[in-house]
Amino acid sequence: MDHFFLRLREDTGLRSIKPINKFARLRERLKDPQWRKYGYALLLGKASALALLLGGILLVSFLTGGAARADDPVIKANDIVNPLNTVWVLISAFLVFGMQVGFTMLEAGFCRSRETVNVLMECIVDTCLCGVLFYACGYAFMFGSGNGFIGSGDGTTHNWFFLQNVPATYGTTGVALLAHFLFQFAFADTCSTITSGAMIGRTGFVGDLLYSLGVSGFIYPIIGHWCWGPDGFLALMGSAGHFLPWVGTSFHDFAGSTVVHTIGGFIALAGSFVLGPRLGRRFKRDGGGPMLPH
Repeated sequence: MDHFFLRLREDTGLRSIKPINKFARLRERLKDPQWRKYGYALLLGKASALALLLGGILLVSFLTGGAARADDPVIKANDIVNPLNTVWVLISAFLVFGMQVGFTMLEAGFCRSRETVNVLMECIVDTCLCGVLFYACGYAFMFGSGNGFIGSGDGTTHNWFFLQNVPATYGTTGVALLAHFLFQFAFADTCSTITSGAMIGRTGFVGDLLYSLGVSGFIYPIIGHWCWGPDGFLALMGSAGHFLPWVGTSFHDFAGSTVVHTIGGFIALAGSFVLGPRLGRRFKRDGGGPMLPH
């Protein structure tokens, strides 16, 4: 057998041989009794395996052929569309959440080098705080039913704090509620991070945590409820019996230009106005110049 495998190793160059020469060498090998013996054994083994496979298929078909089969269920459009919508919402959530990396690099780049570590730590901790707060109360405030200014739950005695008593899907969209929660959490984190960019050099680490608590847990969810909540006063604006019925249309924000970016921008503007210039900043009139990034 060792002689047989050794000869096989020597024949590794067969791939470069023309087909006619391959058949000629095969005829030469068949003249060798030992090679012919192992060749027949190999062929018999493959044939036996194929026979067992075909026999197993026929046996299974015979045993199950007489069993009653139920009709194929009717596939509804929602059975396909809703899972696809959920997958797309998850992909969008991952893309939005990836913005945090960009915000972190941006803020670490335009601040002074002494504040870089503070920025990196603040962005990481801010994401953790935002996740906990949005899970605890933010999602209920923003997307729960309540009144025109703040939500709480399903409109009855059941609240949605800590995602308790929530339905399997969000509203009539068919999207899994947890997927919707993840998508909205990424938006909430984005709003808080926008604010943090203006606070670099104006507040310390503890100050960063305090405004992150306020933005993620209360300011963003409550204002977001006005526009995106099921009974927010801006969402129902223009309808009879609600805010500004004579307008005839509700407030629309399709991608968060108001709910996310405008809220974050106004909070950042208010913080900059209240806190004043960054610590250690020297203006040109004071003998200094622009605060260049590193």
